[in-house]
Parts: sequence; structure tokens; C-alpha cells
Amino acid sequence: MMHGPGRFDDMLKRDTLKPRALNETLARLGGYFGRFWWMLLLSVFFVVAATWSQVTSPELIGQATDCFLVPSGSNPFGSFGPQAAASDQQAESSCWLAKDPSGLTGRQAFLSRVYHAGGYSIADPATATNEQRIEGMVRLIGILIALFVLGSVLTGMTFFSMAWTGQQVLRQLRVEVFEQLHRLSLGYYAEHEAGDLMSRITNDTTAIEQAFSFALVNVFSGILSLIWISYNMVTANLPFALLSLAVAPIMFIATLYFSEQARKAFRKSREEIGNVNAELQESIAAVREAQAFNRADENIENFKEVNAANRDANVRAVSFTSALAPTLEALSYVSLAIVTGVGGWYLLRGQTLFGSVVTLGLVVTFLAYVQRFNQPIQQIAVLWTNIQNAIAGAERIFGVLDEQPAVTDKLNAKEMKEIKGLVEFENVSHQYEDGVPVLQGVSFTAEPGQTLAIVGPTGAGKTTIINLLPRFYDVTEGAVRIDGVDVRDVTAESLRQQIGIVLQDTFLFSTTVMENVRFGRPDATDEEVMAAIKLANADSFIERLPEKYQTVLGERGSGLSQGQRQLLSIARAALADPRILILDEATSSVDTRTERLIQKAFDQLLEGRTSFVIAHRLSTIRNADMILVLKDGQIIERGKHDALLAREGFYFDLYMSQFKKQEEMEIASVQ
Repeated sequence: MMHGPGRFDDMLKRDTLKPRALNETLARLGGYFGRFWWMLLLSVFFVVAATWSQVTSPELIGQATDCFLVPSGSNPFGSFGPQAAASDQQAESSCWLAKDPSGLTGRQAFLSRVYHAGGYSIADPATATNEQRIEGMVRLIGILIALFVLGSVLTGMTFFSMAWTGQQVLRQLRVEVFEQLHRLSLGYYAEHEAGDLMSRITNDTTAIEQAFSFALVNVFSGILSLIWISYNMVTANLPFALLSLAVAPIMFIATLYFSEQARKAFRKSREEIGNVNAELQESIAAVREAQAFNRADENIENFKEVNAANRDANVRAVSFTSALAPTLEALSYVSLAIVTGVGGWYLLRGQTLFGSVVTLGLVVTFLAYVQRFNQPIQQIAVLWTNIQNAIAGAERIFGVLDEQPAVTDKLNAKEMKEIKGLVEFENVSHQYEDGVPVLQGVSFTAEPGQTLAIVGPTGAGKTTIINLLPRFYDVTEGAVRIDGVDVRDVTAESLRQQIGIVLQDTFLFSTTVMENVRFGRPDATDEEVMAAIKLANADSFIERLPEKYQTVLGERGSGLSQGQRQLLSIARAALADPRILILDEATSSVDTRTERLIQKAFDQLLEGRTSFVIAHRLSTIRNADMILVLKDGQIIERGKHDALLAREGFYFDLYMSQFKKQEEMEIASVQ
């Protein structure tokens, strides 16, 4: 129970997230920890044994006083009171180490047997020589040292066993959350921020680990210590115990008050530091505008106000945390003063306290008890908040685990056979939100090996069509069939294995070029990976990289141009060798050479496959077997490029506004 104040200040700074379904959450957590019940039982044994060693030592210190330091016949305090004749009787009754262990009960009998182990016998305190007292004292000090060492070892073993158990549970929770995140549909990620999900798999699990490997052990040990010490004090001398514990309720109230006020103040402080960061970010981002419009002085004044508010909030928070420790320390001194003053008064006067004998050893014992009693109070209050945060974090984790994926396999779903490439959309409608249709009555057929170009303004539903093919979402109405089989009747895994996707925003991992391409088919050989790279015309720029194919790329492929990233994405799709291909052409400007490489790679990749292309290049549109023109979630025109132009309808207007300039640039480049 010995920890620095900084640790508790950090805990006070945390928001208290109170659990809403406490019993249910604890039951589920118990299920995870219950798998390691044997380690939990071992931890409980260690805690009980360590606490016993801590609460036993004060009584042995009292015995050292009554049996060896101030034994019967040499008590200097007995002569001051009118009941000096009772001194010998008091000392005799208080030095139970000198008695026969068979006549004692409970902990006194056990400790006496330990002390007399090996046939050792203690001399009568009233007649013992100084040498005999020293011998007995040395033996008792040895037992005390052994108790302290045993308590330290047991405490260390407790933390290790709980930390081991906590890490096992954390590993299981993180694996389950990670697996669940891969099962959830894309719609879930549209509604939840990635940062919040990252927090659940890292911060919330860490809060659980800290609570169960640190806080829970200390709270349990602290509560056990308080109960055990209180019991020992009451059984040793009830009136003296009640006087010694008189300040304890005040200490509890003070701890709860200051902790709650500090937590509220730190919550306000975090809000203010958020305002400071927002003001800094905005000012730095807009520094050019501030200088251009001569607003620097006003911005500085605004920042001073925000920064001052943050300072005041922090000062208020620190004032509460700073007041807690000295308040408890002062109350602790009051407890010690009560024990010393009352005990000393009755000891000096040789009087009994409500019929109970007061000896110097009893006063020393109670001084040690009071010191040990005061230590856990502050820690329990602060650490209990830490446990509440952990339970609330567990609720957030279970919230993810309980989330039902929007797209799931049927119970009798079959494996998708090898796809030939016939794709049918039959009266398909879809909506992401109830009452907001994105697609309405879309029907078309793509024959095996055909290329369909999908064009239309932003928000027309182009991306939704390609999301329905691999079942990233399920249709609201209608059906999507591949080779005559409804995609909802087969497993999503077997379906997606035969569909390749090249997105406009290519994601590359922080690993080598080879491994990034191999992501399309993990069991591919190096020769197959190299062949896919050459098909995508990516080998030319890879050869110029520092480590060529073994070059480790930065996060998301930093250091590569968008065109180069898309070439690697094309190679990845080519390696997977899909029967159906979905392409979202990049709209960003690339240099002419990369443009030609991408187009050549597309041409080779599309060959012999049923392909759906969200087209942004005129050449793709011209070569398409069919063009689907979408507007407001409906197909308003379809056909080949020349036929659609001849109609002079919506496609004609779209072509004139978006693609005419591309055609003129191509003609100019040829000339």
C-alpha cells in the first residue's frame, strides 16, 4: 500500500465514467477472469497472508515492550498512581508470550507457538536478567523481521499473479475486439470514429489491466486491513479502540470530499486545455490571414484569455489535491495524539480505562495500529474511482463485442462456386438511413468478360453499386445475383475471394513492396508477385527505390506518388486473379508517363474479366461495353459512348462538362 502521490494525482485527473449496467458487466468480466480461477485463489491467499503479516506486527511490538523493555516489577509508570499495587498483575496479564501456548487462543496461541518453536522458553519477565531479556528481544525482533520480509514477498507475488491474470484477460479481450472489428460491416465504421474504436481496444483495456493488477489488489488489501486492524483493536481493548477510531469517519468524509472536488476541477481543466489547443491550432493554421488582415494583436489577446482560464482551472484543481494529503496527515496526527494522550494519562495514573488495563505495550501497539489504519483510507477512495473507470471501460468494450454485423451469412449459406462472371442487378434499392434512398429500382446485366463503366455526378450512387457486389452492404430491396446465385445465399468470404477491388484511395501497409502486393494472395510465391508487378507496369519505378522490392514503405505508402500507389494496388488485384474486378479510377492529376502506365495496366487487368469501373478517364468510357449513367440513385441512360452522345441527353451534358477537355488534351498531345 505504499505508492507515491503523483500516481494518485494522475488518477484524480481522470474522468469518472460510472458504469450503467454494473452487475451485468461484472458478471461478464468475472467470466473472463474465472478462466484463471486458480490464479485468483492464489492471489486472494497472498493478499490475506500479506495483510495478516502487516496487522500482526503491532501486537508483537507491544509484546516487546511489556515482556522485555518494561516488564513486571520494573514498570516506572506504576509508582505514580494510587493503583501501583496492580502493576504486577497488569504486566503479567499483558505479556502473553510468557504464558503456556496451550492456554491461549487464536492468533496469540499461534504466535506464541512460533516464538517457542524449537523448545525455546521465555524467562519470567518479573525475574528475568537483562541478558535473558536481550535474548528474548532478539528472538522477537527476528520474528518481526521475518514477518516484514514475508509480507513484502507475498505482496510482490500478489501483484505478479494479478498482473499475469490481467494480461491474459487483456490479450483475450483485445483479440476478441480485433476479430469483431473485422466482422463488423462498413456501415458501422461510417457511424463510429476510428479514434474511438482505437481507444476501446487500447485505453479501455489498459484501464481494466491497471484496475485488476493494481487498484483492485490495493482496494481489497486496504479494506481487509481496515477490518482486520479494527477487529484486533476491538478485541485488544474495546474502549481504547473506540477512542482511537474516533477520527476515522472524519478522514473518510474528507477524502471523499476532496477527491470529488478535485475530479470536477480537473474535468474543467481538461475542457480548458482543449480550448487552448483549439485556439493554438486555429491561430497557427490561419497565421497568413492574421498577418494579412493585421489581426495578430487581437489573436494574441484572445489566446491570453483562454490560457488564463486554463491556468485558473488548473490552480483550483491542484489546490484540492494539495489539500487532501495534509488534511489526512493532520487527522492522522490527531488520532496519534488521542492514543498517546489518553493512554499516557491512564498509564501514569495507574487507572483502568472503563475497566480495561492500560499498559505501555498496549499504547505502543495502538500507536502502530493507528498508523497502519490511516494509510489505506486515501488510497481506497482514489482507487475505487479507478475501478469504476475500468468497469465503464469494460462496458464500452462489451458494447463493441455485442454489436451485430449488418451483413452476416445465413445459417445454410454455401460456398460460392468458381465465378464465370454473369452479374445481375434486379430492381435493386438501397438506403443507408431509413427514409433516405440512395439507389432506386436499379436493374442491369453484365455478361462474363464485359466492362461496365459507371458515370454520374457526386452522390448519384456509383459507389453504392460497387459496395453491393461484394456484400459490404445488403440490398434493401431486390437482389444482386452472380451466375444466377443471390449473393446473400453464399458465404461472404467465398464471394469476396473471387472479387478484386482497386480503389481510388489506395491503402498501403508499413512493410515491404513485395509484402504489400502479396496482401492480395498471402500464399503467392515471389515469382507470382513479380509477375503481377510487371503486369501492372510497376516494376519500372520499383527498380529505382533504395531497396527495390524489399523497400519498406512508410505509413499509407508515404513517399510514393498517388499514381505509384495505384500501380501497386493494381498489382495486388492482379495477383489475386479475381473473376470480377471493381475499379475506382483515380481523379488526381498524375504525370503523363504514369497516366499511360496506369491505363496500360488497367487494360491488361480488365482483359477477360467482368469489370465495373467508376470511370474518370475518357479512354475507359470509350472502351466500355456498356455505360451506366446514374442520377439521384437511378439509371437514367445506358449504352455505348457514341450512342449516348448521339442522344444528346444527360450523358451528353456530362461529357461536355467533364470529359470534353480530356479529349481536347489528348488530341493536342498527339499533334
